[in-house]
Amino acid sequence: MNGSNTHARWLTPAAVLALLAMTGCEAPPPQSTQQGFRGTGMVDVVQADDVAERKAMQTVPAPLPAVPDGGPLAGEIYSNVQVLGDLSIGEFTRTMTAITAWVSPEQGCAYCHEGADMASDSLYTKVVSRRMLEMTRDINANAHVGAVGVTCYTCHRGQNVPENIWYKATPEDAFFVGNRDGQNQPSAVPQYAALPVDPFSDMLDGTAAIRVVSTAALPNGNPRNIKDTEATYGLMMHLSEALGANCTFCHNSRSFTAWDQSPPARVTAWHGIQMVRGLNTDYLAPLGSVLPAHRLGETGDAPKANCATCHQGQRKPLDGVSMLQDYPALQSR
Repeated sequence: MNGSNTHARWLTPAAVLALLAMTGCEAPPPQSTQQGFRGTGMVDVVQADDVAERKAMQTVPAPLPAVPDGGPLAGEIYSNVQVLGDLSIGEFTRTMTAITAWVSPEQGCAYCHEGADMASDSLYTKVVSRRMLEMTRDINANAHVGAVGVTCYTCHRGQNVPENIWYKATPEDAFFVGNRDGQNQPSAVPQYAALPVDPFSDMLDGTAAIRVVSTAALPNGNPRNIKDTEATYGLMMHLSEALGANCTFCHNSRSFTAWDQSPPARVTAWHGIQMVRGLNTDYLAPLGSVLPAHRLGETGDAPKANCATCHQGQRKPLDGVSMLQDYPALQSR
């Protein structure tokens, strides 16, 4: 009897510890959707809790009331209106009010305008905002976003600076011993894998080839190396997290390189990568000469965009809800 009681008392703490250890695990079962032939591994797997959490973050503000058509143009009434001067004075005021709520709800108009002289470019934020309006119109002409389009809110979500931006990684000291060469560091970019922490500098702010797999059974002359491959996988890890999807959302597990066997989403993703490259090269990186030092990275570069900047964990930003139809001023011209 005594031995039995002792054994029971010994099991109780162990059982409690086991239960506590299991509290950090995700509750099964995951939701899976077959995306290809059975047995090929073409299954999209998600956790219901993750989907619900990400969806709850995709709030869309109600549009401001429409204004009557007609009236003088903003460029005829106000000075130094370089982008939205083609709008009526009513639509111009409505659009600027919306942008203020999307980007600077705490500071209001004073975030970009100093004092009573609304035409002044004395604040860097106004110069940057003008360029961002041009960029937004450019995005809305891109095949990647289609008819859904984007607004300033797509990225900013009520913040002066979007939450998901990136800077070039700080170079390590060039010592042979202990130089990790930009990887094997804890970083959320490659999902804490032993991959490069900055796959963006070459692939989203340059023209580096993302494809690294040889097209021949016995490769000969393939210019890609292991380092290129690791950077590619780092970028793919980012894409997966940014869209809340796994690899088979864009790739066929039978042949990751074969375009003719890939889901349609891969074409959309290709256009997205080309679009982000163009945005970083043409719009964001050049702002390094405009932004103050506290807005620059450790290497002195301007903040740039990646896939998470817009998507923020969703396969379609804002869960596919289009705000562009309510703000025609931001459409391409």
